[in-house]
Amino acid sequence: MSTIELTPAQMSDRTGVTIDTLRYYERTGLLRNIARAESGHRRYSQDDVLWVEVLRCLRDTGMSIEQLRRYCDLGALGEQTGAERKQMLEDHRELVESQMADLRRALELIDHKLSFYPARPANAAATKDREKT
Repeated sequence: MSTIELTPAQMSDRTGVTIDTLRYYERTGLLRNIARAESGHRRYSQDDVLWVEVLRCLRDTGMSIEQLRRYCDLGALGEQTGAERKQMLEDHRELVESQMADLRRALELIDHKLSFYPARPANAAATKDREKT
């Protein structure tokens, strides 16, 4: 990967994760081996960007910090843990599929309820506002 060096603020902008969250991820071992500038300030690589995007995706879809920590710990142990890491991701994928099904059912119900309301022309609000003046 490329050797870009992002400051914490740049990393936050790039990934949408707050600086505090980046520090938390590092402190808890979810984000490891962060490079430092000569000044001692953190510098993030393209690999770090990609990893934070994975962490954010997994968190946003309901994976717990404990599960993330387990996944990272397994990764640090090497290839012999590949099967367990794969199983964790497959289990999580099933959870996300279930969440999506629940959301589709909810959307269907909302659409059903919306069908009871008359369609309102797009310019109806503008016409009503002009009538008030």
